[in-house]
Parts: sequence; C-alpha cells; structure tokens
Amino acid sequence: MQERQKRSVKKKKEEEEVEEEEEEEEEEEEEEEKEEEEKEEEEEEEDEEEEEKEEEEEEKEEEEEEEEEEEEEEEEEKKEEEEEEEEKEVEEEEEEEEEEEEKEEK
Repeated sequence: MQERQKRSVKKKKEEEEVEEEEEEEEEEEEEEEKEEEEKEEEEEEEDEEEEEKEEEEEEKEEEEEEEEEEEEEEEEEKKEEEEEEEEKEVEEEEEEEEEEEEKEEK
C-alpha cells in the first residue's frame, strides 16, 4: 500500500513538473512572440519614417528644380528683351542716319 502511495505521489509530482515545464515553455513562446511583434512594429515605423523622409527630399528637390527652371526662364526672357531693345535702338539709329543723309543730299 505504501509503495503504491509513493508511486502515486511520485507520478503526481512528475505530472506537476511536466505541467510546469509546459507552462514555462508557453510563457517563453508568448514572450518571444511579443518581442517579435514589437520588433516588427518598430521596423514598420522605421520604414514609414524613412519613406516620409525620402518623399520630403523628393519634394524639396522638385521644388528646387522648378525654381531653377523659373529663374532660367526669367533670365532668358530678360535676355530676349534686352536683345529686342538693342535691335530697336540700332534700327532707330540707322533711320536717323538715313534721314540725315537724305537731308544732306537735299
């Protein structure tokens, strides 16, 4: 009888140990899963931040390019206007000279 009791107690103890081990393993797994999830979330956040940063830089670059183009266009326009002005002046001078010559001929 006592032998049987001992075995029963021993068996019960073993079962409890196994159960405890299983619980610990489960807890460890849950902890690992949680850590993995947190890691993934962090990576996602970092990716999003990186993406935002890239978008901002792209926008900035585009703006700078647009500004440059505008400046170039303005420069071009200014140059054209100056050339036109110059041509006009040259024409006027030629006309005046012609008139002078005509006057002198008369």
